[in-house]
Amino acid sequence: MSDCDTAAVRNNNPATNSHRVPLDCCGGLNNVDYSKMDLTLMEELRKHVDFRDSSFCIAVIAIVFNPLFWNVVARWEHRTRTISRFFGGPHLACYCLGFVIVLLNVYRSHSVTVAMKAQARWDVMDGTGVFYTGVALMVLGTLLVVSSFLALGFTGTFLGDYFGILMDEKVSGFPFNITENPMYWGSTANYLGLALIGASPVGLVLTAIVAVAYKVALRFEGPFTEQIYQERSQRSK
Repeated sequence: MSDCDTAAVRNNNPATNSHRVPLDCCGGLNNVDYSKMDLTLMEELRKHVDFRDSSFCIAVIAIVFNPLFWNVVARWEHRTRTISRFFGGPHLACYCLGFVIVLLNVYRSHSVTVAMKAQARWDVMDGTGVFYTGVALMVLGTLLVVSSFLALGFTGTFLGDYFGILMDEKVSGFPFNITENPMYWGSTANYLGLALIGASPVGLVLTAIVAVAYKVALRFEGPFTEQIYQERSQRSK
């Protein structure tokens, strides 16, 4: 074997390489060595969740359906004003849609609770520290949801913009000075707190699905709401 061949073999053998090429810090996740990640906790979580359980599937459907429903219906109303004509005005129409959304959210919370009770608790989560963390999250989540509702009012909370009930100016006080969408993230914190209090691994999974569903919904709601107010500004000019 020639010297060149020997050098090539050494370069291809990690055991003989004394100098490693430094990783580019700007490469992002492409530089992560996933083979060295400790996935034991994730594997244990997966073992404690029955994804084929009917109560879990119903909870997932409820979680995904809710934001899909109110976005589709509200956009339809914005384009056609059908609901406003049916109820004789935008305010009553908005109140009725808001009432339906509240009922859907109550059912969603019920379905999540049923799924949590139907599946086993996880000993890793069954501790005093985890319990009180869950309590703190629920207090924080409730504070964000209630204060957001008080700041926006009923029509501001339940898509009044899509019915033509526009606010005079953007709300920037508490809790909107903390997070841009306190109603959504407060609700997510409530579900996470409920999962921690119940030491429920399936609760963690469902909370993650809630967060993803809200994240997707915001990608549609945010730009569309901005468009509604831009249209008003153009009309006023």
